[in-house]
This record gives sequence, C-alpha cells and structure tokens, in this order.
Amino acid sequence: MAARVYFPVVIHSEHPSAIDALLALDVPRDEVMDLVVAHFGRPDCTILTRVDGGRAVAAVPLADGRWAAGNAWPEQACESRDEAGRRLLRLCKRGRRGLLAEVDG
Repeated sequence: MAARVYFPVVIHSEHPSAIDALLALDVPRDEVMDLVVAHFGRPDCTILTRVDGGRAVAAVPLADGRWAAGNAWPEQACESRDEAGRRLLRLCKRGRRGLLAEVDG
C-alpha cells in the first residue's frame, strides 16, 4: 500500500458534486467528465488536475458530502499531516480558508 501524503488547498467555494467543483475551477467540461469517471467508486478521493497556465487545482470531498474547490499546492506535499498543516497556515492569510487534501503518494 502506498504511503499517504498531504498537501494544502486554499478553498474558493463549496459545491454539491465533484463535477460542479471542477467546473467552478475552470477545468474544461470534457476533462471534468474524464476525471470524474476515472475516480468513480472512490467517493473520498481528492481529484487533482492542472488548468491552462499550469495552476494546480483540486476538488476535495468534505465530511458532509459536499466538495471543496480550490487552488492546490501538490509540490508542498508531506507525509506528515502536521507539517502539511504548518504549510497550509502560511497560505491561509487575509481570511482565506483551507484544508489538507490527502492522496496516495
């Protein structure tokens, strides 16, 4: 089993589905559909991709069944949840909200 890694995501909005979250991040519709199909059957799985210009974005499942859409920093991935949390705190200034996304490393 692969080790889990954590990376910071700054939340822009919350949505009822992964499709809505990815569309809100300006991911092209055909790519959204491909990503959601590829993650089908894994409802607790973060969906990470890049949009035009190379910006990393993620749709992250929330505990209440909704999805958070936000900018992601996968290059700051850590095996330690605590270290990833410290990196997230540095990104969440001026009222920004964030969370830690979790993926297989």
